[in-house]
Amino acid sequence: MKRNKDPKISLGKVLLRVFGFFFVSILCGVLITGFLAPVVAFTSTTVGGSVGFYQSLPAELDVDSPSLSSTVVSADGQLVATFFAENRVKVPLEEMSPFIREAIIAIEDSRFYEHAGVDAQGIMRALSSNLTQGTRQGASTLTQQYVTNVLNESRLSDGRPEDVVLSGQKTVGDKLREIKLALELEKRFNKDQILEGYLNIVFFNRNAYGIEAASRYFFSTSAMDLTLPQAALLAGLVNGPSIYDPIADPQAALDRRNLVLDRMLEQGKITAVDHGVAVATPIELDITPSLQGCAGTSFATYFCDYVSHLILNNEAFGSTLEERERLLYRGGLTITTTLDSRLQNLAQQQVDASAGANPDKWGAAMTTVQPGTGKILAMAQNTVFVPQEGKYDTQLNFNVDAKDENGYDLNGAGGFQPGSTMKPFIYAEWLNEGKHPTATVDASRRVYPVGFPWRSSCGKVLGGYSTAQKAQNLGADDDLQNNDDGYYRPMPINYGLYNSINTATFATAAQLDFCGIQKMVDAVGLHSGLDNAPVNMHQIGNLLGSIGVAPMVLASAYATFANDGTYCKPIAITGISDSQGRQFEAQTPECREAVKPAVARGVNAVLQDVMKVGSGVWIEPKVHTKVPVAAKTGTSNNNGATWVAGYTTTLATASFFGDTTAGQQRAGQNVTINGKFYKSLDGYMIAGPQWANYMVEAVALYPSGPFVAPAPPPSPAPTTPATPQLTRR
Repeated sequence: MKRNKDPKISLGKVLLRVFGFFFVSILCGVLITGFLAPVVAFTSTTVGGSVGFYQSLPAELDVDSPSLSSTVVSADGQLVATFFAENRVKVPLEEMSPFIREAIIAIEDSRFYEHAGVDAQGIMRALSSNLTQGTRQGASTLTQQYVTNVLNESRLSDGRPEDVVLSGQKTVGDKLREIKLALELEKRFNKDQILEGYLNIVFFNRNAYGIEAASRYFFSTSAMDLTLPQAALLAGLVNGPSIYDPIADPQAALDRRNLVLDRMLEQGKITAVDHGVAVATPIELDITPSLQGCAGTSFATYFCDYVSHLILNNEAFGSTLEERERLLYRGGLTITTTLDSRLQNLAQQQVDASAGANPDKWGAAMTTVQPGTGKILAMAQNTVFVPQEGKYDTQLNFNVDAKDENGYDLNGAGGFQPGSTMKPFIYAEWLNEGKHPTATVDASRRVYPVGFPWRSSCGKVLGGYSTAQKAQNLGADDDLQNNDDGYYRPMPINYGLYNSINTATFATAAQLDFCGIQKMVDAVGLHSGLDNAPVNMHQIGNLLGSIGVAPMVLASAYATFANDGTYCKPIAITGISDSQGRQFEAQTPECREAVKPAVARGVNAVLQDVMKVGSGVWIEPKVHTKVPVAAKTGTSNNNGATWVAGYTTTLATASFFGDTTAGQQRAGQNVTINGKFYKSLDGYMIAGPQWANYMVEAVALYPSGPFVAPAPPPSPAPTTPATPQLTRR
């Protein structure tokens, strides 16, 4: 017989373990009795700061997890983006597979439906095993684990990550507090509620908190559709997410999964046949990465970024930025937007195609708003939010202002020079002052010297642009220039507008009150894209669009004409609610009469001619042959910013193409874009087809009718016959 080399040591271990067993048995009985008693007499030294807790259940402990993912969705229900500090989607217990419910109980707490929150038998068994056999068994019930998870989530939600307590770090006071809370929790909620809460909060890995997120991440399925092998793998994962990670260590994950299946068989939760089939099933992952925020989505990325800024800038969602961020990233919001995913996809296709591979980083952008509501239906640009090889990347949104009206950052590019798209507002003031819609103006005049008698009834001094004075600091030519020769002559004012004749615009303004022009521009919402300041029309250069304007702002201004003169402020969010159904402040249409209906109808009549016989006649496809459409082309002085802004009775779209790099000083002259050489860019060349290709398909989704015709003018006005010019700005 083999003799024991050290019988004294062996005997000592045995005695210690036996003593430990009896000690633990007595201790457990005392503890459980004490916790179930109405008063627990421990000193503050013994239990840390937990004595005060016994008086009532803390408000931080609730059946709902403190951190839930927020989603941004389009008006037609398409997911735009998900915001989360922890990727979690709450689902009710009945929407979880029975397999996951049985699996998690089998491996974590087989007596879950029998104990009252703390399992005395489990504590005695674990402690006696640990002391007498040298093992390291845990004894926390699912209820206790849920308590720990909720308390830690509350600390994280409150911005106290340093206070998070992990299992191996618990003090006696922490453990006592956990037990007491578990007992109290079981008095307030039934077992299914607790199990639901646990499965919605438990950590699976850094990409998945809660069973629904874990199901989507590991298997690209829902918690409801988990198979037995899948459920067993996830149930086994919670005990050691890094140890049993099926991506990092498939064998450890497989062994752990099979242990869960063994326990389920032992406890009669599955049959031997089911067990055999499940054990023989290999681990088959279908990883779906969790995409965080706007940077994590390829759909409507910049619109998403705009929406997030609307929330983070609004004190209705919290008095501080930190509070607003907490709500967005942890509040479980459902943010319903105005976006139409169909229009968004169409717009994205067009802006992506405009510059092709785009090695020189030209920018393309489009925004569509709905006349009558101001709803932003599409917002697209030809860049990527996160750097990618061979792509033009930027986080600046070309379609919106740099700042909002309160000075908060919107992450916008600050607008681009609108060029001749400003001209319809000058014509609108012409009609507003009661002048004839086809009156002749002297477009031959090219010199407006310092001291020219511009009208300003409000007493503001005009300046900033004058010709024939050789003042280079004003950036002016010696003589006012048109895009082409042959148009320095008297002409009907409407002809000058639809052919975009600069000298006709100046001749028009020379007969108007600049204070009226200013009111017109302000009324339709036009403002500087840099600082939200009004476009100062007393700076004469703004007659030709020298101050940067954002596409969203320009589209909303043109929508005013489409809406019979009623301006609607652009809006992006129609509803915000949390997981409890609580409603938050959203955006509602803010509309006002900005232009007299008769004036809007007169502008519509002229801008329809832009596409038929004016500066947009070369734009393909011919949208106006399919539906009544009004539009205006625009080009900046150095051809670095080109536009078409146009509308039907149901859609208004501003299309931009040009230099969007820092400073926006690059000239659009002698450039090759998408394989084609351009001596000088013009609105009809790239921005035009981008707009027209989009609108041809968009109008099929938003049927429109004819514009209301303007009333006949009171008397005829002299006109000058002219041949249409096809290449106007």
